[in-house]
Amino acid sequence: MATDPTQLHQLSLLLGPDPTLFETLITHLMSSSNEQRSTAEFLFNLCKQTHPDSLLLRLTQLLSSSSLPEIRAMSAVLLRKHLTSATEDSFLYPQLTESTRSIIKNSLLSSLQHETTKSITRKINDTISELAASVLPDGGWQELLPFMFQCVTAQSNHNLQESALLIFARLAQYIGEALIPHLATLHGVFLNCLHNSTSGEVRIAALNATINFIQCLTNNSDRDMFQDLLPLMMRTLTEALNGNQEATAQEALELLIELAGGEPRFLRKQIVEVVGSMLQIAEAGSLEEGTRHLAIEFVITLAEARDRAPGMMRKLPQFVHRLFMVLMGMLLDIDDDPQWHGAETEDEDSGETSNYGFGQECLDRLAIALGGNTVVPVASEVFPAFFTAPEWQKPHAALIALAQIAEGCSKVMIKNLDHVVSMVLNSFQHPHPRVRWAAINAIGQLSTDLGPDLQMKYHQLVLPALAGAMDDVQNPRVQAHAASAVLNFSENCMPDILTPYLDGVVSKLLVLLQNGKQMVKEGALTALASVADSSQEHFQKYYDAVMPYLKAILINANDKSNRMLRAKSMECISLVGMAVGKDKFRDDAKQVMDVLMSLQGSQMEADDPTTSYMLQAWARLCKCLGQDFLPYMSVVMPPLLQSAQLKPDVTITSADSDADIDDVDDGSIETITLGDKRIGIRTSVLEEKATACNMLCCYADELKEGFFPWIDQVAATLVPLLKFYFHEEVRKAAVSAMPELLGSAKLAVEKDQSQGHNESYIKQLSDYIVPALVEALHKEPEVEICVSMLDSLTECIQVSGPLLDESQVRSIVEEIKQVITASSVRKQERVERIKAEDFDAEEGELLEEENELEEELFDRVGDCMGTLIKTFKASFLPFFDELSPYITPMSGKDKTAEERRIAICIFDDVVEHFKEAALKYYGTYVPFLLEACNDENPDVRQAAVYGIGICAELGGSVFKPLVGEALSQLNAVISDPNAHHSDNTMAYDNAVSALGKICEFHRDSIDAARIVPAWLSCLPIKNDLIEAKVVHDQLCSMVERSDRELFGSNNQYLPKIVRVFAEVICAGKELATEQTGSRMINLLRQLQQMLPPATLASTWSSLEPQQQLALQSILSS
Repeated sequence: MATDPTQLHQLSLLLGPDPTLFETLITHLMSSSNEQRSTAEFLFNLCKQTHPDSLLLRLTQLLSSSSLPEIRAMSAVLLRKHLTSATEDSFLYPQLTESTRSIIKNSLLSSLQHETTKSITRKINDTISELAASVLPDGGWQELLPFMFQCVTAQSNHNLQESALLIFARLAQYIGEALIPHLATLHGVFLNCLHNSTSGEVRIAALNATINFIQCLTNNSDRDMFQDLLPLMMRTLTEALNGNQEATAQEALELLIELAGGEPRFLRKQIVEVVGSMLQIAEAGSLEEGTRHLAIEFVITLAEARDRAPGMMRKLPQFVHRLFMVLMGMLLDIDDDPQWHGAETEDEDSGETSNYGFGQECLDRLAIALGGNTVVPVASEVFPAFFTAPEWQKPHAALIALAQIAEGCSKVMIKNLDHVVSMVLNSFQHPHPRVRWAAINAIGQLSTDLGPDLQMKYHQLVLPALAGAMDDVQNPRVQAHAASAVLNFSENCMPDILTPYLDGVVSKLLVLLQNGKQMVKEGALTALASVADSSQEHFQKYYDAVMPYLKAILINANDKSNRMLRAKSMECISLVGMAVGKDKFRDDAKQVMDVLMSLQGSQMEADDPTTSYMLQAWARLCKCLGQDFLPYMSVVMPPLLQSAQLKPDVTITSADSDADIDDVDDGSIETITLGDKRIGIRTSVLEEKATACNMLCCYADELKEGFFPWIDQVAATLVPLLKFYFHEEVRKAAVSAMPELLGSAKLAVEKDQSQGHNESYIKQLSDYIVPALVEALHKEPEVEICVSMLDSLTECIQVSGPLLDESQVRSIVEEIKQVITASSVRKQERVERIKAEDFDAEEGELLEEENELEEELFDRVGDCMGTLIKTFKASFLPFFDELSPYITPMSGKDKTAEERRIAICIFDDVVEHFKEAALKYYGTYVPFLLEACNDENPDVRQAAVYGIGICAELGGSVFKPLVGEALSQLNAVISDPNAHHSDNTMAYDNAVSALGKICEFHRDSIDAARIVPAWLSCLPIKNDLIEAKVVHDQLCSMVERSDRELFGSNNQYLPKIVRVFAEVICAGKELATEQTGSRMINLLRQLQQMLPPATLASTWSSLEPQQQLALQSILSS
């Protein structure tokens, strides 16, 4: 507050009768002199604190009466800032008296009527719109809407009409529901302005208002009321084009693109006319590039709007063909620039135009949006003529297009691989080097998008072709690209496919390493790294030939022009080291690490790629050397933490601002629009941050307790990043690291390597990590990352479960409820999408992928609950009762097999770990288990029969009445004709185990003389190795106590027992524990004595010859 008498005097002058003093203050706020500006800001803020009413009245006065446009503009900006809640510290409106508010509102409307400068009018529009958005819904500006309706019908004043329409557009964005009562009036107003106005600017403003209003309507019938405006909306565009007003046409196109993305269903009834018009614009070569690009953007946006109108564009194949041809034409806009051939780096794109780049991007988006069933038939029709054309640009365009559509069309292209691969490989022989380059580029892209099918079927054609292209010494770009394509090919390739070609490929790459051209060397390094990574230990034979070259580059490539070369040599050395293993690499590792250490200590420029390559190389060296890497950690960690702590480089502008964030044309800035803000983020910073976070996770995983000294710093860095919404990879890395950090702390405490800390340290760390993970899960927008978070949470509970307090367990339980509820909502939304009129097979495939992800989520919910039950046993019971209403519905017939399986597994865990406390649930759950024994899904059957076995073991008298029904269901599983089919063997083994438990724990309730031998006849079981050990141990115990029903009268089942023992013993540790095995051997020696020689001989002869030999040696030793 002002207390200084001088300041009070200045204020009284500023707000006194002479308006020129206040005008001077506003001028000084815009001054280039820092001193003058600072003084003015100080006085302005003082007015704000002491006389808010007078200050805003003065600004209003200046806006309406100053003769200087810049003063009026500044007054409008300051009013907007202080009348709206966008910036809380400046929001003065609530402090104003009712009289001041009223004067300001009337004055704003008056200024709007009298202002003549367009840019200032726009600023007044903004101020009115934002003020209205906050006060109109509560009846705080009764005069506004009548005033706007009056302006918009003032045919004679185009400026006022335009302003009113622009304000309607903004209000529809901000408070659309407040305008819905005026639906019919607005329809008439928009119709009149679109149809009758002679001003292009009014028509564009009407288009803007109409589109924003349509998007705020939630009711279909309300939207349908505006259908008749669509031809007039399109006419705004065509009239602008016919009048050669392309800037106006581009404005109209941008608005229509917004409609296509936000409310595509509005266009459905007239889609043929609308898309036809857009394609006409796209095909018109006489129009500006910008106009044609926007028309294409409209059609692509419509294709991409699949969550609102799935499949709408796929029903228009004739348009897809036309659009495809337009985009192919754009790919022909390329010159054979000599600079391209002589380039030093691979990213030199001389000769490529903005049409060419846009065409590429759109083909990629089109294929992803529409899918292969729509795009591949069109491409198959178009490509042949391009491939056979004499001018090089056409086959080049076809190859580039093929590479662009591969990702979106992969499923369909994999079915026609023969045709696709032969088209590309034929072009390896084309006379023009740019076509050969494009063919190599296509093979590289197809190896990524159509792998590993392409690698498995065509390695014998592709690898020799790439090796041949590496010999093209006249064209270093072709050589370098062939090496890069080897990287794509080998990334998706099994070692056994690659191994036969290694001699040829590695020797070619070594030749390229000695080439004079830097990009060729870089390509060769990248390819060698990838080949080593894919072939693993098979690379050992090349190690001695390759490593000296790599070390020479690392040591000698130290001037600025060779930075990337040196960085790639680090990558290659570390991947080769990992491939060949510690023993082979150890001698060179020390020398390499010393070079890296000296580099780490040197000063590097911000854009030096060495930093990020070095981060990854250190982590690989750690994986290769394990605990031997610990001495280097003190050098590695500080810069790594620094990279992980990088702040995102973010620029925020208003979404409708003219300032373009992405003026930087290097693709390094990504923009997203959130509400009315546009956010630009520098991606290179985010990528370095993500790499660093992944590396931290690697070190914790690899070094275990050795990582202890860094846990505190790493936890403090990564825990806040669980909610880092700018970059998914950063969140994923942070999520993966949480259990690793807890595990490392626990091991260090157990092994006494925790610098004097005890279990309370683990508790403290767990108290920091677990609640943060639960909160992040609650806010996570991506289902895939929710899956990872549940995984991570489960692992954390496994490490530090007993240390969690009740409130932490409660928060986890609440979150499980929330995850199940959110999943049900998404499921329901998908059911609605199936009913959409445009739903088709492609959309069905996308839904299938989403459903699979949802099942994965349920799977993790089951794991998490199972871990909580195992950890807390019966003390978890009250929480289980709360969760029960969420779990029980998952077992319904209408649910997926995976949901049913998870519900059963959770109950199995409850029975197993709650013991007697679980008996009260048998009445509800066991009938469901019995029914699930004949489920069509084998995994559900397995979980159900396993559950029957535990209930038989632990259920005592509660299970007794259910024994008969249980036997009948188990018998159905065991005697099924397909029981031994590979899908069903796990269910069979578990049913046999459950039958054994009934024999053991409910002998008095069964016909033992019939059922025990029936059980014996099923042995040994060989697929579920966990149950096999349990069952064979049970058999052993029954033989040890000479079980009467097992041996049968006159020991009639003894030969079978001997055979089972023999098979189990011969299988080694697979089917029985070591202890059970030695008990069986002792029992066999005794049983040999009990059997008559002839019976013994026939028992032995029923075994396989190798089993007989093995047994003889075991029994005689």
